[in-house]
Order: sequence, then C-alpha cells, then structure tokens
Amino acid sequence: MFSTKLSARNNFMQEGFSRLWRGTNASLALAVPTVGIYMPCYDYFRNRMEGFTTEKSPTLTPYVPLVAGIIARSLACISCYPVELAKTRMQAFKGTQRDVKLPGVWKTLVDVINPVKGSSNGQNYRMLWTGLGAQLARDVPFSAICWSILEHTRRSIFSFMGEEPRAGSIIGANFTAGFVAGGVAAAVTCPLDVAKTRRQIEKNRDRAMTMTTRQTLAEIWRDGGMRGMFSGAGARVGRAGPSVAIVVSFYEVVKYGLHNFHQQ
Repeated sequence: MFSTKLSARNNFMQEGFSRLWRGTNASLALAVPTVGIYMPCYDYFRNRMEGFTTEKSPTLTPYVPLVAGIIARSLACISCYPVELAKTRMQAFKGTQRDVKLPGVWKTLVDVINPVKGSSNGQNYRMLWTGLGAQLARDVPFSAICWSILEHTRRSIFSFMGEEPRAGSIIGANFTAGFVAGGVAAAVTCPLDVAKTRRQIEKNRDRAMTMTTRQTLAEIWRDGGMRGMFSGAGARVGRAGPSVAIVVSFYEVVKYGLHNFHQQ
C-alpha cells in the first residue's frame, strides 16, 4: 500500500495531476464493450451448464462458475483486446516535455500498426493482438478464481440474510462478494499481470511478436525475483476488488429491476 501511495505521489510531482488519469478514455472505451460481452455471456453459459449438470451430473455443478467464467472472459478478451493494448500503452507513455500532447486511443493503435520495412499489412495488423497470450494467461485464471469465490460467497450471504432478495440486499451481497473475489483473484494472478504489461509495452516489434508468457515471467524473475513478480500488487488488488464489486453489483441490480419491470 505504501508503494502505491508513493507511486501516485511521484506521478503527480513529476508529470502533474493529469498523469493519474492517463488512459482513462481508453479504459472507458474498453469497459463498456467488455462488460457488455462478458457478463451476459457468463450468465448464459452458467445457466445452461447448471441446468445440464444438475440433471445429468450434479457433482460437476460446483465447477460451473469456473468454466463459465473462463469461456466468457476469453470471448470478451479476444474481442476487445486492441483497446486494452491501447490503454496499457497510453498509461505507460512518458512525455519528455510537459507540453507534449499525449496520444489518444486511435493514435496509439495507428502507431502500433505503422508499416514496418519487410513486413506485410497482415503482419502489421497482428500487432494489435500483441501480448494476447499473456492477457489470456492472466484473465482466464483471474476469471476462474473470481467467479468460483464470488458465487460461493454471494450464495452464502443470501442464505445468511434469509429473506426475499431486494435491491438493497442484492447490492450489498454482490458488492461484498465481488470485493472479496476480485481482491483475492488479483493477488493470485499478479505475476501474470506484470508479464502482460511488459509484453504490451515492448517497443521492439520482432521481440514483441516472438515473446511468450513463460519467457517473460523468467525475465521478470531474473531481474527482480519475487518482488518483481508481485510488483504493483497493492495497486492491482486495490483496483480489482472495488472494480469487480461495482460492476457485478450494478449488473445484478439492473437485472433485478428489468425482471420486476417485465413482471408488472
């Protein structure tokens, strides 16, 4: 937590107040389509698989959130990855002068696919998915861990409440479950997040296209050991917990409202 505060303070002192919100427009451009794909897909796959396992193989039902989370997150990640790449590069961008205009989402993506000597356009567009393997290697375990914890915690809270779900209890149960699940999943998958970031900000195109997550993790371990593997863990946990809590709470209360509206 101390390192998170120190990092924020250094960013503010060196590059001004706007540095703390660098990449926000890319984050917003990423959040809407990602959640729009991720959450409905998770609900769909969970409901279908739970219906199947309950009837055919009840012993597999507890693993349904894990599998549904993996499938839904993979679809959302692959679909929206270029914007994720732009967001990471924008946040990592460092202007040499205070009056240097920071690149936007579109400019960042154009720079990624800028023609390279000796390469075809097809190869250039592949650069938009640079580091996708590392992103999936982080997001798939994160989603599996997160939903496994979240579903169990949420059902336990509702069972403890022992009342008909209402908007307030839905928000409270989902926020609490999401906060816990997001924080735990973020802490466990932090090394994979460090590897993903390093691959996304790699400037050498040939190296970026050939790097693997395994090689990147080995480099991180060689350069910084365990401390390097969990670099930024405090900031990641501090962001992931509230983020998951807010998204899941909002999604579930909107579902509840729409369900009641259609019943009336």
